[in-house]
Amino acid sequence: METAKTTSPQVKAGKREWLGLAVLALPTILIALDMSVLHLAVPHVSADLDPSSTQLLWIVDIYGFLIAGLLITMGTLGDRIGRRRLLLIGAVGFGAASVLAAYSTSAVMLIIARGLLGVAGATLMPSTMSLLRNMFHDAKQRNVAISVWMAGFVLGGALGPAVGGVMLEYFWWGSVFLLGAPVMALLVITGPLLLPEFRSDRPGRLDVLSVLLLLVGVLPVVYGIKEYASHGIEATSSLVLALGLAICAAFVLRQRNLESPLLDLRLFGSRTFAAALAVLSLSMFVMAGAQFFLAQFLQMVSGHTPMEAGLLMLPISVMMVIGILASPGLAQKIRPAYLMAGGLAIAAVGMFVLSRLTEDSGVGMVVAGGAIMSLGLGPTPALGTGMVLATAPAEKAGEASAIQETAAELGTAMGIALLGAAGTAVYRAQVQDGIPAGTPESVTAAAEDSIGSAVAAADDLTGDTKDALLDAVRTAFTDGIQISYTASVVIALAIALLVATLLRRVTPTLEEEGEAPQAEQKATMTGDQAG
Repeated sequence: METAKTTSPQVKAGKREWLGLAVLALPTILIALDMSVLHLAVPHVSADLDPSSTQLLWIVDIYGFLIAGLLITMGTLGDRIGRRRLLLIGAVGFGAASVLAAYSTSAVMLIIARGLLGVAGATLMPSTMSLLRNMFHDAKQRNVAISVWMAGFVLGGALGPAVGGVMLEYFWWGSVFLLGAPVMALLVITGPLLLPEFRSDRPGRLDVLSVLLLLVGVLPVVYGIKEYASHGIEATSSLVLALGLAICAAFVLRQRNLESPLLDLRLFGSRTFAAALAVLSLSMFVMAGAQFFLAQFLQMVSGHTPMEAGLLMLPISVMMVIGILASPGLAQKIRPAYLMAGGLAIAAVGMFVLSRLTEDSGVGMVVAGGAIMSLGLGPTPALGTGMVLATAPAEKAGEASAIQETAAELGTAMGIALLGAAGTAVYRAQVQDGIPAGTPESVTAAAEDSIGSAVAAADDLTGDTKDALLDAVRTAFTDGIQISYTASVVIALAIALLVATLLRRVTPTLEEEGEAPQAEQKATMTGDQAG
């Protein structure tokens, strides 16, 4: 088939582009859903496959590890070979790996399947967002499209516990993975009809050593951060983290000397691009850290099942979707930086409400505080992502999308690790004084580790000892989250000040005042789409 080049893409998106947006939302919803449903399935997987503790950790973590480590590589690969092509390849791989995971007969087989899901997932995220950049050339339409895309991601994460709970209620644990197969089949069928193909007209050679350096560097960074979240700041995890950062530094140095770098450092020459990335990462830091405790509070303190906790969290996620979808319209009336800063201030109010939680607080206070927080946090990822894409050259859309996704992943991991570590430190310091005399050493050790371990170990106790232990761990836990949410209030207000200062010159089109518009991409398109 012949190829044609175009330098004058349509200004306004039509029906085909909006239908294409619906197609692009499918993998976004699915990836977010897939991240959350596994946690519900873990007890069933353990009972059926009997994995060791190490194998279970790999089953849970390898998916996110590989996504984080391969995002930039896949984003750049999409710019080289075609973003639609990479998306469809990833969709086929994701669907096949979903079936493999669903019918896994051993822990090792499930680990391999989850790893393949991570590799395929890394192709989907930057491909979908970079295609949006090229499908929607009008700034207002593009901002709406990005908000819809991001709302799908939030909605998928919110639906995970509810959908997973229903599936596990009526089917076997593998059914939660089978959700991916029909969705990806639909994407493969409709993608060629509704999605145009775009790729850089001067892709350059893919540097394999850079790919390896990035993967080998990012994996220990993510692993070290997750270890901080699980076990606090320890020597081993700090050493692993430092090693990963050193390898990442070597990766950056190599990019400076390559004619066709895997990561084009010139992207960071745009003040808006760099500032928007920093704000996005910090907002995900505070968002993930703040939301980390809500589900735990509903389950461990209020006594709800995982499925009930997931349903109670739905209104909180819906408020974030509302905040995201309302942002493009509001940004036409309110300066984007001030809209984001105002939203963060509102989020700080919700976090302040949550900082007042005690073990006797009802779910209404949790939902109200979480809803206010989520509503206020909505504008920052929606508009910040639009700024990243608007300020990057169109031919670098895949790379820019992958950088944004990687920054969000690292911000999320850091938020859970550091704010979680702060709450855990307070919990461990407080709980020791409240454990009743005569409690078995094994139960005491579990109680001092985490509230989850304490609640599970308390099943071996009876009577007043059990009640006293549960009261002690719940009080210590709420003391910990009070400190973490108080810190989140301060961080959210600091980010608001940062946004209002660094991004105040960004216009409603999400480009910086006085900055020349990016040249439209000289995209290589297939003959049936170029016309």
